[in-house]
Amino acid sequence: MNDTFRIERTREDHISQIYEIEKATFTVPWSKNALYQDIVENMLSYYVTAFYKDNIVGYGGMWIVDDEAHITNVAVHKDYRGYGIGNAILSALILKCKISNIRYMSLEVRVSNVTAQKLYLKHGFEIEGLRKRYYSDNHEDAYVMWKCL
Repeated sequence: MNDTFRIERTREDHISQIYEIEKATFTVPWSKNALYQDIVENMLSYYVTAFYKDNIVGYGGMWIVDDEAHITNVAVHKDYRGYGIGNAILSALILKCKISNIRYMSLEVRVSNVTAQKLYLKHGFEIEGLRKRYYSDNHEDAYVMWKCL
């Protein structure tokens, strides 16, 4: 695959395909209605969608409150992982924060998700804490990661 993918602001008509990626990626996926509410109705949220040609291959979202942003989800379709799409999604979220004068970004990530941790570390996030038994499916711990912009 070459670099013919693009990132754009998420629209309502992206939700069905985003939901399919959500279900395939996470053991406890958000419902389609929860995604709709967060993407369309939540005035504090900001989402981007990644496309390869005309196919949605990933997305990422965050909530922006005052001078902080909390990344809620980043997911890439399994067939398109390893091509830099997650990197581009995270870069787009960070750019939005810089443009919006956001000072801090945070997220939770599974202790076992080393691939995601490496991506976040590459972008300057640091592990700042641990949430014990954070995930409801298997009670796995989560690292809390922060980035100062």
